[in-house]
Amino acid sequence: MDFALQKTLELLLIISLGLLLQKKIAKNDLKGVKTLILSVALPAVIFVALLKIKLESSLLIFPALALSFNLIMLVASKYFLGASLPKQDDSKKRTVIMLMPSLAPGLSCFPFIVVYLGDDTLALAALADVGNKIFGLILLYMLAMHWYQLHAVKDLRASTKSKLRSLFLSLLNEPINLVIVAGLLMLAVGLNLESLPTFLQNTVLSIKVLMTPLVLLFIGMAVRIKSGEFSLIFSLLLRRAGITFLLSSIFVFLFPVMTPALVLLLVVFPQSACSFWPFAHMSAVSSLEEKDEQKKPTFDINFAVNILACSLPFSTILIIAVLSFSEFFIDPFKILATGVIMMVISMLPVLATKLRRSSIKDWQTFESLNAPSHHSEDN
Repeated sequence: MDFALQKTLELLLIISLGLLLQKKIAKNDLKGVKTLILSVALPAVIFVALLKIKLESSLLIFPALALSFNLIMLVASKYFLGASLPKQDDSKKRTVIMLMPSLAPGLSCFPFIVVYLGDDTLALAALADVGNKIFGLILLYMLAMHWYQLHAVKDLRASTKSKLRSLFLSLLNEPINLVIVAGLLMLAVGLNLESLPTFLQNTVLSIKVLMTPLVLLFIGMAVRIKSGEFSLIFSLLLRRAGITFLLSSIFVFLFPVMTPALVLLLVVFPQSACSFWPFAHMSAVSSLEEKDEQKKPTFDINFAVNILACSLPFSTILIIAVLSFSEFFIDPFKILATGVIMMVISMLPVLATKLRRSSIKDWQTFESLNAPSHHSEDN
């Protein structure tokens, strides 16, 4: 059996086990599993991966590329994603602009990179995530507060400064970031995993093994997609993925001398699920609005929850598909074609809605022109 197909079947089987466990696992229990993944298993995997690479200044291009992607997607979210929503839904548009450019590779991308592409590629992905975190934690928070202050009753400059300070501290306190800093410092002084005491090496390697099954079980247990706005959200996620494929193809065209593993990294990393951090920022704004008794909310929190619920399984399936058919997705022309096709498909519901509204308007106009006159004639 083909290696990629075999790995895909293994991953899907573990996700299926997670689906079977849904009824036995409460939502509060999932928070504990998520904490275990992000604070213990994933940092161990990233630490081992980082200590296998050679530290070079050229590696700074990876966080720079990730941050560039975030900023481009921020513009695309405003003009190509948010623009498709009704004009009166400003809160939904802002929600889309906050969520769609953000990336959460920890749960949706890293486990599959390490399985399909190996530890070396995962280390580069972890470096790229530094730029993504700067965008998600700092820049998106500033954007959220800017929008809030446009509607706020009182001046919140002081609280904004204190919040930014706490965000910087949270960057340093997050286990993944601490592991990245520790790994880079060790590399800078010429140390690697073998430099650690044997018991520490074995402990880290034992924890590393837990990550992939834990993440896959978590995905299966956490998928609870709500109906109602599903078609709209699916259309937005499909368009987001299409734009991302287009951007990935451009990067591959700009840097033609790359290994297949690097090409696949450029394709799958931006396809990560939407991050929780923008949702945290929006929730903070919502709490401030409740204190101010602001009637018109800046963001649509329920819509944001539904987007997050759909984004994780959508991105997971898409990333597994790309890595399963890796030979297809190392060709920039095929990446470009995939993006165009997804963009076209995502626009069909929007075009159908516009045509339906146009036909209803034309019919109403036709009826008004052909309606019998009710004015009485003078004799």
